[in-house]
Amino acid sequence: MQPTFSSSRILLPVSPWFIFLTLTVALLLNFLPTAHWPGVPDWIALVLCFWSVRESRRVGMGWAFILGLLMDVADGAVLGQHCFAYVLLAYGASSLSRRLLWFPIAQQALHVLPLLLLTQAIQAGMRMVVGGDFPGWGYFVGPFVASVLWIPATYLLLLPQFRPVEQNPDRPI
Repeated sequence: MQPTFSSSRILLPVSPWFIFLTLTVALLLNFLPTAHWPGVPDWIALVLCFWSVRESRRVGMGWAFILGLLMDVADGAVLGQHCFAYVLLAYGASSLSRRLLWFPIAQQALHVLPLLLLTQAIQAGMRMVVGGDFPGWGYFVGPFVASVLWIPATYLLLLPQFRPVEQNPDRPI
């Protein structure tokens, strides 16, 4: 039977190691040379937004700052550019988490889109304030792709937490 995403579905607690693993994989995906191509989403922003919505007590602004600092160093960007954008993303996502989880996944993706666009706009704005060039409108395609990827990302990131639909009387959980 296929897992459903309705609110009546009870999920198992998420493992902190799984959260760490997914954020690490997102960081490694952002380190790839293809990460700067137009239309490639900011993987850290997507995964950070997801965990800030789902597990705001475990993943928040502290993780956002650390991941942003790592991205600033890796990209050779303005120090604090990713930090500031990711911290605001984590704050916005955790602030909207209770409201966001009431919606179906497709509507969640529409609600996440402005957060991801704001993250990209802050990064571009900070780069331009210190004398950088406008990155072009292709730079803002990534959040649209990321919001489309919100649906499969939600499925993949929640997959380890799904409780079996059939209850076995021999198992306590």
